Amino acid sequence: MEARHLRYALALAEHQHFGRAAASLGIAQPPLSTQIAALEREVGERLFDRTSRGVLPTAAGEAFLTRARSALAEMRLAQVDAGRAARGETGRLRIGFIGSALLDPLPGVLGRFRRTHPQVRLSLQELDTPTGTAALLAGELDVAVGRGSPRGTGAEDLVTVPIGADHLVAVVSAAHPFAGRPSIDVEQLGREPLVVSPDAASSYLRPVFGPDPAVLDGATMARDIHTIAGLAACCVGVGLGPHRMRLIARDDIRFCDVEPRFRLPDLHMSFRVTDRSPVLAAFLSVVRRNCAEVGSRLDELLARHPSAVADMAGG
Repeated sequence: MEARHLRYALALAEHQHFGRAAASLGIAQPPLSTQIAALEREVGERLFDRTSRGVLPTAAGEAFLTRARSALAEMRLAQVDAGRAARGETGRLRIGFIGSALLDPLPGVLGRFRRTHPQVRLSLQELDTPTGTAALLAGELDVAVGRGSPRGTGAEDLVTVPIGADHLVAVVSAAHPFAGRPSIDVEQLGREPLVVSPDAASSYLRPVFGPDPAVLDGATMARDIHTIAGLAACCVGVGLGPHRMRLIARDDIRFCDVEPRFRLPDLHMSFRVTDRSPVLAAFLSVVRRNCAEVGSRLDELLARHPSAVADMAGG
């Protein structure tokens, strides 16, 4: 039984005449009669009575037509749903990110994606960079946003693009002697108790202090930039973090640049090279519009995702 058989039966029930039904379907009357007879044989029941008043559904026909209408409606919805899924308008996207990315650029990216793809289910987790990379490689995430390019076993299976540059700043209590200074130097920092994230202390912050990175060994560890800022406000120590930390709105903290300026590893967005999900393609398109730092690398990647290219062309 095919969808056209259901449409033929519904047309015949509507017009109650083989000739008029055939004309509405754009076919000749004999093929319609043949197909209705074949349908009745397949169902095993007479679906229509041929009377002088017209061709009328039997009781079995009425029951069949009710299901036929539902089946055709579901088939139309299935076609619509398939198209929306192919365009990345439905589905799920799992994103892991470090806290500082939620200051910038994720608010613009996620906000725009939510507005343009409201039916996509977003699953968001704040994770440090190593944990996010591991979850991405394990298939537990679709996108990971972290600081620096992923490293280690499996990193070659990921596509990574930069989405934001940053440099190091210090955050102190409004009552701290450094408050109000535009900048402080590394030597001064080395004499202060510090508040940093574990990931930063074990990797990219160590070169800041040159031959004496041991100052980081006694630092207070904080999971994210908001905790770093909060502990600095409590005078626990001088917090160190990315420049985008300045977007934190608190009256009890002050920010100072660190001299000499130290560029932090870029924020990077990573996903699996084998991922051809239309939802991911749509997300990449939004990232492309919102993050100037992605450069030609993401353009090349978008070319591999036709739905994303079409989405970009459309607006």
